[in-house]
Amino acid sequence: MKAIINREISSFFSSPIGYLVIGLFLCLNGLFLWLFNGEFNILESGFADLYPFFQLAPWVLLLLIPAVTMSTIAQEKKSGTLELLLSHPITKSQIILGKFFGSFFLIILALIPTLLYVYTIWTIASPNGAIDLGSIGGSYFGLCFLIGSYTAIGVFTSSCTENQITAFISSMLICFICYYGLAEFANFDGLEFLASWSLKYHYDSISRGVIDLRDLVYFISITSFFLFLTTLKLNNKL
Repeated sequence: MKAIINREISSFFSSPIGYLVIGLFLCLNGLFLWLFNGEFNILESGFADLYPFFQLAPWVLLLLIPAVTMSTIAQEKKSGTLELLLSHPITKSQIILGKFFGSFFLIILALIPTLLYVYTIWTIASPNGAIDLGSIGGSYFGLCFLIGSYTAIGVFTSSCTENQITAFISSMLICFICYYGLAEFANFDGLEFLASWSLKYHYDSISRGVIDLRDLVYFISITSFFLFLTTLKLNNKL
C-alpha cells in the first residue's frame, strides 16, 4: 500500500495538478481572507481569529478535492491499467486505501502553509499572542476529518466511471449535499433530524474547539462508508 501512496503522490507532482491544487487553494484563501472585501476578510472582521478561514475552506475544498480525486481510479479504468494493478499481489482494499491516502496527503500538504495565517493573526492581535490557539487547533483537526470525508467521496465517484469530468461533477455534487444540502433540508418541518446528518453540523461542532467523540465517529463512519462502497464497486457488486 505504501508503494501506491508514493505512486499517487509522485503522479500528482509529475504533472501540473499537484502544484495547481496547492497554488489555487492558497491563492483563493489568501484573496478572500486578506484582499477581497466581504464577510471572509479577516482584517475587516475586527477580531484576531481564523474563523473566516475555517468557514471558507470547506467551500474551496469542495472544488479542489474532486479535482484531485477524479483521476484516481477513473484514469486507471480508462487506460486499462486497473486490471494490471489488480493482478498484483495486493488486495483491492489496499489499492483503494493507497489511492485515498495519496490524495488525502496532497490536500494536507496544501493545508500546511496556511499555518502562516496563525502567525499573522498572532502578530496583529492586541496584545500580541492574544488568540485562542485551542479553538484554532480544534478547527484544523475538524478540517482534516472533513478533508478525509471529501476525499473518500471523490475516490468513490472516480470508481464509478471512466470519465474524469463525470467523476469531478458527481463528487462535487455529493460533497455539497453532504456538507450543506442536508443542513438546508433540515429547515423544513419534519426534517430537522437531517441537520445532525450533515458534514457541516459536525464540522462546526469541532470548529468550536470542543472535540466530541460523536463527531469523530461520524466523520470516520462517512469516510469508511464511501471507501466500502468503492470496494463493492471494484468487486462489481454495486
